[in-house]
Amino acid sequence: MEHLAATLLRLLGAYLLGSLNGALLLGRLRGVDIRTQGSGNAGGTNALRTQGPLFALGVVVIDIAKAWIAVRVLGGPGTTWLAVGCGFAAVLGHVYPVFHGFRGGKGVATLLGTLLAVSPLLLAGVLGVWLVMMMLFGMVGLGSIVASAALPALALVGVRNGWLDTAALGPLLGFGIACALLVLWTHRANLARMRAGTEPRAKRLWLLGRLRGRA
Repeated sequence: MEHLAATLLRLLGAYLLGSLNGALLLGRLRGVDIRTQGSGNAGGTNALRTQGPLFALGVVVIDIAKAWIAVRVLGGPGTTWLAVGCGFAAVLGHVYPVFHGFRGGKGVATLLGTLLAVSPLLLAGVLGVWLVMMMLFGMVGLGSIVASAALPALALVGVRNGWLDTAALGPLLGFGIACALLVLWTHRANLARMRAGTEPRAKRLWLLGRLRGRA
C-alpha cells in the first residue's frame, strides 16, 4: 500500500507540473490569454502566430522542461513504467491543466520533453518524421499527428536494432500508443480543417509547395 501511495503521489505531482502551461503562464505576464486569439490553443504554434517567436520560444522551453523534470525527478532513472507514466501524466496536465480551467494545449511539446528525458534517440526519430511531413505537406498539425503515431514503430525499430534496451520496449510502446491517441484527439479540429481544405501551412518549411510554385 505504501508503494502504491508513493507511486500515485508521484503521478499526481507530474500531472501538476504538466498543468503549468507555458503559454498561459507567460500570457499572464503579458496580460493576454492566447486561448482567445488565433486558433485558441494554448501551445507553441498558436503562441508563435499570435505573440511572436520570442514568446513562443519561452512557451516551448517551459513545456519541454516541465516534462523532463517530471520524468527525471518524479519518475526516477531508466525507462520504466513509472518514468513514462510520469511523462504521460505531465502531458495530460498540459492538455487538461487544473490551474487553467482544464483548457490547455495539445501536448506535443510536453511529449517531446518526455522523450528527451527517456530516450533522446527516439526524440530525434520523432522530430525527423515531423520534419519530413512538414516538408511534404507544410501542416504542423498533420506533422504532429504522424510523428506521434510513428513513436511505437520507432521504439520497435530501436529495440530490434539494439539502439534501445529491450526492457524499455513495454513502457515505450505503452507510452507511444497512449500519446498517439491523445495527440490524435487534441488535433481533431486540425483534421476537420484538413478535410475542409482550410488548414494553414507553414510555408517556410513546406519544401514541396515551394518546388511546385517554381514549376
